[in-house]
Amino acid sequence: MELLERADALATLDGLLVSPGGAIALVTGEAGAGKSALVGAFAATTRARVLWGSCDPLLTPRALGPLHDVARQVGGVLADRLAALHAATEAERRGAVFDALLDELTGPRPGRRTVMVVEDAHWADGATLDLIAYVGRRLARHPALLVLTVRDDELGAEHPLHAVLAGLPRPLVRRLPLPALSTDAVAALARTAGRSLNGLYQATGGNPLLVTEVLAATGPGVPPTVRDLVLARLAALPPPAREVAALVSVVPSRAEAYLLDDRPPAAVQECLDRGVLVSVGNAVAFRHELLGRAVRESLSPVRRVALHAAVLARLTPRADVDAARLVHHAHHADDPEAVLRWAPVAAERASRAGAHLQAADHLAVVLPHAAGLPTPRHAELLEAYATAAYLAGLAAQALAARREALALREADGDPLRIGENLRWVSRLCWWTGDSPAARAAGTRAVQVLESAPPGRQLAMAYSNMSQLLMLADENRRSIDWGNRARELARRLGDVETEAHALVNVGSARLQGGDVAGIIELERGHTLAAAHHLDDHAARALVNVATLTVEWHRVTPAAEALDRALRFTTSRDLDGYTRHLLGYRARLRLATGDWAGARSDAEQALAGAAQPGGSLVPALAALGRLSARRDEPTTHLDTAARWAAQSRELQFVVPVAAALAERHWLAGEPGPAVAELRRAYRLAIEAGQPWFAGELAYWLWRIGEPVGDIGVLASPYRRLIEGDWAGAAEEWQQLGCPYARAEALACGDDPAAGEALRILDGLGAVAVVRRVRADLRGRGMARVPRGPRPATAAHPTGLTARQREVLVLLADGLSNAEIAARLSLSIRTVDHHVSAVLGKLAVPSRGQAAASARRQGLVPPT
Repeated sequence: MELLERADALATLDGLLVSPGGAIALVTGEAGAGKSALVGAFAATTRARVLWGSCDPLLTPRALGPLHDVARQVGGVLADRLAALHAATEAERRGAVFDALLDELTGPRPGRRTVMVVEDAHWADGATLDLIAYVGRRLARHPALLVLTVRDDELGAEHPLHAVLAGLPRPLVRRLPLPALSTDAVAALARTAGRSLNGLYQATGGNPLLVTEVLAATGPGVPPTVRDLVLARLAALPPPAREVAALVSVVPSRAEAYLLDDRPPAAVQECLDRGVLVSVGNAVAFRHELLGRAVRESLSPVRRVALHAAVLARLTPRADVDAARLVHHAHHADDPEAVLRWAPVAAERASRAGAHLQAADHLAVVLPHAAGLPTPRHAELLEAYATAAYLAGLAAQALAARREALALREADGDPLRIGENLRWVSRLCWWTGDSPAARAAGTRAVQVLESAPPGRQLAMAYSNMSQLLMLADENRRSIDWGNRARELARRLGDVETEAHALVNVGSARLQGGDVAGIIELERGHTLAAAHHLDDHAARALVNVATLTVEWHRVTPAAEALDRALRFTTSRDLDGYTRHLLGYRARLRLATGDWAGARSDAEQALAGAAQPGGSLVPALAALGRLSARRDEPTTHLDTAARWAAQSRELQFVVPVAAALAERHWLAGEPGPAVAELRRAYRLAIEAGQPWFAGELAYWLWRIGEPVGDIGVLASPYRRLIEGDWAGAAEEWQQLGCPYARAEALACGDDPAAGEALRILDGLGAVAVVRRVRADLRGRGMARVPRGPRPATAAHPTGLTARQREVLVLLADGLSNAEIAARLSLSIRTVDHHVSAVLGKLAVPSRGQAAASARRQGLVPPT
C-alpha cells in the first residue's frame, strides 16, 4: 500500500542523518499510524547502516531486548560483552555493554553513518530505558541517528518513558508525530484498491493500518472493527492456516520457525500469501500487534491456555531463550510449576541488569502460586519480591510483602529471620511515611536479635537504629549506634553493614555541622559500590547531596545532585531518583531557575503514587512556586499531610516555611504561627541554623517574637537584626536572587525598587503585589509601578526591552553580541535573558527561541 502524507517525516529523517552531529528521532502515533512503515521506507532508501532492535509486549519485558537484537546483527565485541553480562554477577558490566554499543554506532565508517532503530519503545524494560538515556545523552558528540518508535496512545501519565525522554538533550530530539490520514488520502487509497469510499473514513478514523486492512478484506462492506476484519479474513483461510495464525497470536512480537516446525509448511505459506502474517527474518508475525490481539481475544480461554502451553513446551528445552519469555507463557498457560521454576530466574537476571522493576514484576507473578510451598521457601519469595520492589520505588508493596514474610517467619520460630524482617519492616515503614512505626519495628528487631548469638542480622539492626536516629536529627545517639554496628560488623567481616553504618555516621556528623562527615560518606559509598551494594552506595550520595542543599552550599550541592542522579537513574533506583529531583527543584527555586525547578518537581511527581515523605521536597517546591506566581495548587496541602506524618525536620521545616509564605501572600499569616513555632523549636533543639533561620525569618516577617537569634544562619540573623544590606549581600554571594530580593524589600527605597525588579523578572506576581502593598503601608513616596500596561497585556509578560532581547536571542546572538547591538552592559543582558527564560518557563536559550516562534513572538526562521 502506498505511503501517503509522510513525505515531510521522511525528509526530516533524511535531514537528521546528514546533520553535523548526532540526532534522535521520536516517531510517535497511535497503534496503526504507520510508524514501522515510515521507518522501513526510510531504511530502504538510505545509504546508512541500519541496526534494528525491538521491545516486546511480554508479560514482563525481557531486559535489554533491543540490544540482543542488535548484537545478533553485528556480533563482535558487543555480542561478547552482552553474553558476559548474562553470565556475570557484577552489575557494572552493563556499562561495558553500553560502551560497546556506542562504539558500534559511532565507529569510523567513511561516508556511511549508522542508524539504530528501537521499535515500540513504550514496551521497553527498565534496563532498555537506561540504554536509551545513555546513548541519547552522548549523541551530541557522535554522528549517529537514534530512531525511537512510540505508541503515544499507550503512554499514560505515569509511564517511565516520559522521564527518559525529558532527560534527553533537547536540541538533539526531533519529534515526528504521525497523524491520521486525511479524507483525501483515504479516498486515494480506496480508488487505487477499486473500492468504495462510503463509510470507510468513519469506520477507520483515517488510521493507516485500519484503512489498509479494510481495503484488503475480500468480503462486502466495511467491518466495524479490526477484530471483525481479522476474523473475516481468517474465516477465508483453510483450518490448518487458521491454526497457525492462532498460535502466532499468543507469541509476543514474532514466532520463530522452530515454534512452527510441527505445522504444515503450506499452512504457514497460506498465511503469508493472504497477508495475514508477514516474514520477519527467520520468523513470522502479524503485520501489526493489533491484528494479533484481535485473533488472540477471539480465542476461548481454554484454547489460549493450550496454545501458550504448546509454545512453552517448545521454548523450554532451548538454552538461548530468555527466561522472561518462559515466564510469560507459563503464566498464561496457567502452569504453576513452570512459573515457580522460571520467574525467580528471570527476576535474578533482570535485577543483575539493573531492571529492578522488571524483577519485581516477575516475582509478583510467582507469589500467587507460592502459598502451597514449604513455609521457608514461601517466605524467601516474599522477601525477594519485597527487596526488588523497594529498589524499584514500590515501598508500599514491599512493606506488605515483608509483613507477610514476617508472619511466616514468626510461625516458623526462626529469631534471625524474624529480626531481619522486622528490620526491613522498619525501613519500609519509614519510606511510607510512618516514622513511629519504623522506630517501633526497629527497636523490636534489636530485642529479638539480641536474644540470639550476635550475627550479621544484629549488626544491621543496630545500623538501622542509627539510621532512624539520624533521620530524626538525634545525631549523637545515631553516631553511637552506628559505631556499635561497625564494631560488630568488623568482627564478623560483614562488609554490607559496615558500609551501611558508615553512611549513617557520616550523615549524622554532616547534619550536625561537621564537614568531616563527607569523608565517611565517601568511604561508605566507595565500599558499597565496590561490593555492588547499590542501595547503600546510592544512599551515601543522596545524603551528601540533600544535606549540602540544606546547608545552602549552592555550587557543591548542584554537583552532588547531578552525581547522585546519574548513579540512581543508571541503576533503576526510582525512589531515590524522585526524591533527588525534588531537592534539585528546591535548589533551582533558590537560585532563580524557576523553569528548571518546575520541570524537576513535575518529573518527580509524574510517576506512580509514592507514600511517605520522599516526595515532600517536590511537592513543597512546586507549591511554593505556584504560590509566588499566583497559580492555584493543592501541592502544599498534600506535602503538609506527609510532613506531619513523618515528624522529621527535613520535611517539616520546608513545608512550614512554605505554608507561612502562602499565608503571608494571602494577607492572613495567623494560621501559620502555631506550626512555625513548633517547627522552630524542633530546629533549635536539633542545632540546625539554616532550618531555624528560615523559620525565624517568617516568624519575624509576620510580626511574631523570635527570641535568641544567635544560633541562626548569618543572612537570616543579619536581616532580623536590621542589617538588610548585609543579608542581601550574603544572598548575592550564595547565588540566591529570590532570598536577596526578600532582604532588599526590607531596605530603603532604592533597595525596595531593586527587589521589585528582581521579583518582576522572576514572574513572582503574587509576591510583587504583596511587597508593593507593604511599601505603601510603610509610607514609601513612590512605589515602582511594575511592568507597563503593554507588558502586562503581552501574553508572556515580557517588557519591550525583553522582547528585543528575545528576537536577537532567537537569531542566535550571544549575550555579548546582544549587548553590543543594544548598547547595554553584558550583565544587564544576562538579567534580561534570565527574565525571558523565566517568563517563557523554559530552561535554555534554544527552547526560548523555539517557544517564541511557536507563539509568534519572533519571526519564523
